[in-house]
Amino acid sequence: MVAGGNTDISLPGTFASSAFAACFAEICTIPLDTAKVRLQLQKTVAAGDAAALPKYRGMLGTVATIAREEGAAALWKGIVPGLHRQCVFGGLRIGLYEPVKNLYVGENHVGDVPLTKKILAALTTGALGITVANPTDLVKVRLQAEGKLPPGVPRRYTGALNAYSTIVRQEGVTALWTGLGPNIARNAIINAAELASYDQVKQTILKIPGFTDNVFTHLLSGLGAGFVAVCIGSPVDVVKSRMMGDSAYKSTLDCFVKTLKNDGPLAFYKGFIPNFGRLGSWNVIMFLTLEQAKKFVKSIESS
Repeated sequence: MVAGGNTDISLPGTFASSAFAACFAEICTIPLDTAKVRLQLQKTVAAGDAAALPKYRGMLGTVATIAREEGAAALWKGIVPGLHRQCVFGGLRIGLYEPVKNLYVGENHVGDVPLTKKILAALTTGALGITVANPTDLVKVRLQAEGKLPPGVPRRYTGALNAYSTIVRQEGVTALWTGLGPNIARNAIINAAELASYDQVKQTILKIPGFTDNVFTHLLSGLGAGFVAVCIGSPVDVVKSRMMGDSAYKSTLDCFVKTLKNDGPLAFYKGFIPNFGRLGSWNVIMFLTLEQAKKFVKSIESS
């Protein structure tokens, strides 16, 4: 079980713990995410064009540049839709994981849940969660991409809620679900990589003599989950960013094949370290918070 078998807390309690943990992790790591979005949206510079050196270099360099040019607050741009997203998406994908997993194995199942069932459960809740939360994802990326505008240029959106209404007014309601297909694929895959691997790593660690269900075990499992998620999710992420930033690709597969042919297989792991910095720290913070939040909710509910 993800939370050491604590399925004895109610579904609302699980949802609340999951949403809280996801939001807390988001607040701590969004500067890295903002940097990642800027780096991915930065066009590659033509060779020999010395005047157009890339503005952002490396994850921490990008964080420093944004803070210097736009103020530290700019690093938390997109935090409001980011938190909307984590409440909805984090709550659903993490909160429903245990119930859906139990549904797949049947209630009289005894012993360890097979890994395939864990992966299936996480794919299901990831796809479900992002279908509901896609508008928040879209607004978050739009706000993060709107960097420092030249003076006199009006902002497209004054804030998160204004962005939702502006997009609906100008582009229609369906525009909020732009990119749902690739987003479902990416989030279902990354969710399976995170939750199933956390579950599996934790289960394995707890079988080693001397290890108990404590913070150290949660820390190791969270790092493991972050690493697996980046290994599996990085190619998906690169393809998603390239497709969003360039209309030259016909489909996801076309983008995958062209990237492989032109740039070699290592291109799919561009930004591996910053990505692990973001996802690794996100997972560690989220799972540590989640385990404590579930304990807290359990103590309230059982009193």
